[in-house]
Amino acid sequence: RYYIFKRYQRSLITMPGVMEKIRDIEMEMGRTQKNKATEHHLGLLKAKLAQLRRQLMEPKAGGKGEGFDVMKSGDARIALIGYPSVGKSSFLNKVCGTKSEAAAFEFTTLTCIPGMVNFKDAKLQLLDLPGIIEGAATGKGRGRQVIAVARSSDMVLMMLDAAKGEIQKKKLTKELYDCGIRLNKRSPDVYFKKKKTGGVKYNSTIKLTKIDERIVRSILQQYKVHNCELVVREDIDTDDLIDVMEGNRKYLTCLYVYNKIDNLTIEEIGEISKEMNSV
Repeated sequence: RYYIFKRYQRSLITMPGVMEKIRDIEMEMGRTQKNKATEHHLGLLKAKLAQLRRQLMEPKAGGKGEGFDVMKSGDARIALIGYPSVGKSSFLNKVCGTKSEAAAFEFTTLTCIPGMVNFKDAKLQLLDLPGIIEGAATGKGRGRQVIAVARSSDMVLMMLDAAKGEIQKKKLTKELYDCGIRLNKRSPDVYFKKKKTGGVKYNSTIKLTKIDERIVRSILQQYKVHNCELVVREDIDTDDLIDVMEGNRKYLTCLYVYNKIDNLTIEEIGEISKEMNSV
C-alpha cells in the first residue's frame, strides 16, 4: 500500500510537469515564424511535443475504467465521436434499437453503450461514447477512456452539429490527432528498422521537398536512435517522420455525419453535401 501511495504521489507531481512542458513548447512553436531557417528548430520541438504527449496518454493502473471495457464483436467496430448533446445516442437508438439514454441536457451518456447493426450482410458494432470536450487529449471529461476505445475501433463516425460543423470538426480532429489518431490518412511509405550496430543508414527514393537529411538525423537523435535503417519512399514532412518514430499511430477512416440540418439553409446543406466523407 505504501508503494502504491508513493506511485500515486509521483503521478500527481509528474502530470502537471508534463502539461507545463507541453504548454511551453506549444507557446514557443506559436511564437516561431515558419520558414526555411526555422524548420529544423520547429521539427525538434514537434518531436519533443510528441514524446511528452505519449507520456500523457500512457495507460495508468486500473485499465480503461468502469463501463468502457466492451468486448469487440461483429465484422467491424465503429466509434461514435462527438460533442455532448450532438445526437449520438439518438442515432444509436434509431439504427440499432439500443436503449442509450438521450435527453436535452449535456453528458447524458457517461459510459460506453454498444449496439449492433446489419449492413449488406456485415455485422457492425457501434459504440456510443460520452461526448468529448476540449482538452480530452489530456484526460478531461474521461477523454482518456473515450479515445482509448476510439483507438481500438476500425472506423470513426464523427457526429457534428450542422450549425457548428466546421468548428467542431476542427477541434475534434485536433483532440484525436494529439492522441495519435490520424483520420482519413494512410501511414507514410517509410521503412524504418532499429539495429544494434552500423550507425544510421538513410536513403530516400524520391526528392524530398518538405524535409532534409539534417532534420531527419536530428529527429533520430532526439529519439536516441543511433543505429537504424531508414528508407523514405514518399515526400514526407516532419510530422510524418515523427509518426514513424512513435510507431503507435492509428490510421482510421472517418465519416462525418451532420445532425440538426433543419437549422441550415438549402444552400448551406448543398455545400455540406459536396464535402468528402460527409453525410
